[in-house]
Amino acid sequence: MTKKNALITGGARGIGAAIAKELAAKGQRVFINYVNSTDAANALAKEITDNGGEAYPIQADVRNDDQIQIMFDKIEADFGGVDILVSNANMHFTQKPFLDQTWEEFSQKLNDEVHASYVTARQAALSMKKKNYGRLIFISSTLSESPAPSFIAHGTAKGALDSLNKYLAQELGQLGITSNIVAPGLVLTDATKQAPDEFKEFIRSMTPTQKIAVPEDVANTEWPS
Repeated sequence: MTKKNALITGGARGIGAAIAKELAAKGQRVFINYVNSTDAANALAKEITDNGGEAYPIQADVRNDDQIQIMFDKIEADFGGVDILVSNANMHFTQKPFLDQTWEEFSQKLNDEVHASYVTARQAALSMKKKNYGRLIFISSTLSESPAPSFIAHGTAKGALDSLNKYLAQELGQLGITSNIVAPGLVLTDATKQAPDEFKEFIRSMTPTQKIAVPEDVANTEWPS
């Protein structure tokens, strides 16, 4: 199998790091995108390389169009462009009920989530179109369809991402580019481990497997070849 270039946004920790390891183990060249987690990204790249894989940390804030452009230009110049994009970057959100939340708090999550996914997907697809091959993978959440208390901003943003994915699949399929959603329930990461026990139990009770996932569960999803 020809080695593919896989970019994982938010790839230094949690779900992103587990996906980077899995794709590298499957023989892909991985690019670990990060904003502030320099040490974690470098350590992950070294771990993958020490295990026989190929990995490169690459810094860019995926809320910033200029930084996104520089990141994609570098991958294009050095390795021929992105073949697989895993849109995973975690966007902060204000956890409040609807009646306590302002539009500014709500729209910040919606804007950041959709903007990062849209712009990185567009940059990736422009490169993929030249090869008549590409894989877009968006990390969503079951909260887009199953509401939980105070998660209205997060769930709505992920719902918008789900819809975006459907349109991309429809438009880009004829170009050899597939687009898919991976939507786990609660996953224990640095961002979620401090959540109250009662919330974790609530989410566990709504999950078909009746357990809370770990990042490796998401990474072990059968990624498209």
